[in-house]
Amino acid sequence: MMAKLGEVCTIVSGSTPKTSVTSYWDGNIKWITPAELNEDTFYIMDSVRHITEEGKEKTGLSYLPAGTVILSSRAPIGKTAIAGCEMCCNQGFKNLICSDAIYNEYLYFFLKSKTDYLNSLGRGATFKEISKSIVESIEIPLPEVNQQKEIAEKFKKLEQLISLRKQQLAKLDELVKARFVEMFGDPIANPKQYKCYTVDDIIQFQGGSQPDKKFFEYEKTPDNIRLIQIRDYRTDKFATYIPTTMAKRFCTAEDIMIGRYGPPIFQILQGLEGSFNVALMKATPKRGNREFIRWFLKQDCLLHYLEGLSKRTAGQDGIQIDKLKAYPFPYPPDELQNEFATFVERVYQQKQTVQQSLDKLELMKKALMQEYFGGNRNGEFRNKRTNTDE
Repeated sequence: MMAKLGEVCTIVSGSTPKTSVTSYWDGNIKWITPAELNEDTFYIMDSVRHITEEGKEKTGLSYLPAGTVILSSRAPIGKTAIAGCEMCCNQGFKNLICSDAIYNEYLYFFLKSKTDYLNSLGRGATFKEISKSIVESIEIPLPEVNQQKEIAEKFKKLEQLISLRKQQLAKLDELVKARFVEMFGDPIANPKQYKCYTVDDIIQFQGGSQPDKKFFEYEKTPDNIRLIQIRDYRTDKFATYIPTTMAKRFCTAEDIMIGRYGPPIFQILQGLEGSFNVALMKATPKRGNREFIRWFLKQDCLLHYLEGLSKRTAGQDGIQIDKLKAYPFPYPPDELQNEFATFVERVYQQKQTVQQSLDKLELMKKALMQEYFGGNRNGEFRNKRTNTDE
């Protein structure tokens, strides 16, 4: 059967104590904001900031019980988590306190599957927001609670495997970083006393370009080309195209691409082909091995240096290109660079295997979400066996 969320949950929001009143802050009460949630958050156990009992009472806040399903309702819409303990929140949420008719983890995965739909419900001129009445009116398939728990368990197993694959990918990147330092030492200390150049001596940078947004297209045709943006390296959901005749800056999947603005700034990216926009720049080696140079740019010391110098540009942190070009670049012998690149290639092959497994798991998760939450209006659910022994 179907039920409206307002029929099976109590919807509550939060608020922000006056920041000018110091006695309202730095207490023992957890107080969360949407910025503290990310796509991998399941249970949230703590908050960045804490408020006092006085701040809670004066602001009219109520505790969210442990187990409350937390849903960000603006800036952005659709971040979801479960309160792992009693806490409060700001006004950027519409939180769902579950009745006995609905299992909170089942509701969590339902809302995770509906991010695009939730965003389509947003209203407002300055920024989009979903109201309490909108959340209350959302319909959810509602099988028996025991079956809800079985469905949630399937998603949890998949999420655990997905998390494991992501950790494996991160560890392989850390392995390459460690190998870089082992072979070449810290670039700042230059313990091996390599001849030192500047980044500008070694790398040529080319900024991106794009036409006016009125020329943007959202379906591929023979006459257009993908406009590569920073977010495209995370998701294909927002693929944008421009007429080929208007494209001025081009990149291949192998090129070293850099995110100019943030946060976070100075993301080192690769893997897409097209025409890149103004938020990206391409780093082309003037000399040396491209993989060595890619991983030189990924060194934490360079990132921290640029973060410390970053300046605000139209509300975004940005790279100071002149400072980047002047940064010291110890240059090892070409044969050592090539040896490092061979090591990187072996690690990339391992990453490809892990990534393929991750992609398969993500597709499986998407298929399950469609099966259980994707419009089965009569509320019937199949007890389909899911192989999560990846």
